[in-house]
Amino acid sequence: ELSATPRLDKDGSRGANVLVDVRGTDLDAEEMIKLPINVDVRPWADWQSCLRASLEQLDVLEQAARTLEGDTARYIRPILLVQVERTGSDQREAGLIHAEDAREHLLQLGLREQEVAVKTSEKNDLAQPENQDLLSPANPVRAIITRSALQEGWDCPFAYVLCALAAGRNTSALTQLVGRILRQPHAAKTGVGALDECWVFCNDADTGTVVGSIKQSLESEGMGDLGSAFRVEGSASEGTEVRRIERRPAFAKTRIFLPRVAWVSDDGQRRELDYESDVLAAIDFSALDFSPVAQQWQPPEHTALERRFRLDLKVLDANGEARALDEASRRLSVDRVQIARIIADLVPNAWQAFSGVSQLIDELEGRGLQEAQIAGAADALVHELRTELERQREQLAEAVFQRLLDAGRIEFSLRADRLDYEIRSHLDETMPAKPKRLRRPKDDADLERSLFEPFYEHMLDNDFERDFACYLDGTAAVRWWHRNVARAGYGLQGWRRNKVYPDFVFLRSESDGNSTLVVMETKGAHLANEDTDYKRALLERLERAWRDDRLQQAGELELVDGSGDRLRCHLVFDENWANALEKEMFSASD
Repeated sequence: ELSATPRLDKDGSRGANVLVDVRGTDLDAEEMIKLPINVDVRPWADWQSCLRASLEQLDVLEQAARTLEGDTARYIRPILLVQVERTGSDQREAGLIHAEDAREHLLQLGLREQEVAVKTSEKNDLAQPENQDLLSPANPVRAIITRSALQEGWDCPFAYVLCALAAGRNTSALTQLVGRILRQPHAAKTGVGALDECWVFCNDADTGTVVGSIKQSLESEGMGDLGSAFRVEGSASEGTEVRRIERRPAFAKTRIFLPRVAWVSDDGQRRELDYESDVLAAIDFSALDFSPVAQQWQPPEHTALERRFRLDLKVLDANGEARALDEASRRLSVDRVQIARIIADLVPNAWQAFSGVSQLIDELEGRGLQEAQIAGAADALVHELRTELERQREQLAEAVFQRLLDAGRIEFSLRADRLDYEIRSHLDETMPAKPKRLRRPKDDADLERSLFEPFYEHMLDNDFERDFACYLDGTAAVRWWHRNVARAGYGLQGWRRNKVYPDFVFLRSESDGNSTLVVMETKGAHLANEDTDYKRALLERLERAWRDDRLQQAGELELVDGSGDRLRCHLVFDENWANALEKEMFSASD
């Protein structure tokens, strides 16, 4: 049949009508694949150690590639593929490795944000900018994180290293992902050993499982797809278009302004609050304390042995056992400078970071831990240290934020000047081939109070948001409501680096004739975590700090009806949300 990966029947026979059967020896002779496959299976202390070893191998290959380019002008940029267990909106639970966990650790290890891409069914960084050319020398991507989106129909000959963080729990994904690193760049050997081979690093798996998966990848799954042309699938489907959506006629000329979190200088000039210069720079980093980690941390119990082997065609064809290259204990030492570099984003002063790390290691050894024990679990230690430092730094940043708020350096007010955020008069919305307009389910009626019309179902992320929007639209006290767009719409800067982007903004009428502007964040109860706690705390603090200064100051912009006389900031969960919202938001106005 016309399939790149024909399946086997249960009895082991071919279930497909195979048109062409290309063997690995033929592909290797044609210089189309990278062999041998270097496999590294160790009793890792944690998944971070496995990822770190993969990145170290990538750095070795990068150096070899730059030497090759200098000698021959042939460009290769080795890429690391990282297989995780969870992606998208899945909760980041303990014991399950999420794409964001892997991305954050790669950034901690020194990669830049533009060098790390996530390719999943929910998120496709490889499509921004439009359909990235991974083979271009101008492309910065060095690591791609995925769960299953790269298993079939994707080929990039620059992929050299596979870090299978879920190898022991998802052997089928490992089987298919091995094929993604086999293709030789330019279908020609380089003559440099490291650049003519590929690497697999496996976490939480035994040797037999890994060998079996790789054999199945090379033999049972077929190898015809290794010669297919390179392509990157974009996130947009065929038939999409960008359509302009206008305001409702009743609000077409209404200018609606929202207050930003502002920094106020000595002369009264305002600008948007900047986390780096206004909050982070004001933190006293000497208050960071490394001792809690030194007192509580324990290395995982494991034997610091390495198990590495190489698989070539002779081994595979003969069904032989993998040949171990190295199986011995090594004397490990702690690299204090590297640990200090890894926490540089948390402790900007390099001397202070190194001093704190040195003190930490000395205290651990003072508790009786051997240096080899600490070094063997260095990534686990770094993870624990970063968690503790992040907790302490956030406490310090929150104190700075509140102090500056009390002193008037930070303010949250509506002044009708150009710093205020103005909701746009139209939206440029990417539409699917057959968009479906949102209707209120309780009466099957068209929406009446959305700020923009028409409003489509795809403009909301989940069922909770759909129910919430329809609830607002069916509430008489609501004059208009607007679904805010994350990272491209209205954002609130707090004492953390990333802004909070409220999901909804709406204007409600009050019984006294005034109106209240409500800034609302919605969350599923199952997603309640410390990030949710932060958002709630920030919204509550900003609501208390809000002032309407339009009456005290002549602004540069003329305010037309729409911005409200009062402001509420609130976070609501999807459990019993309608009753809670009715009680807190609408009881007085209705």
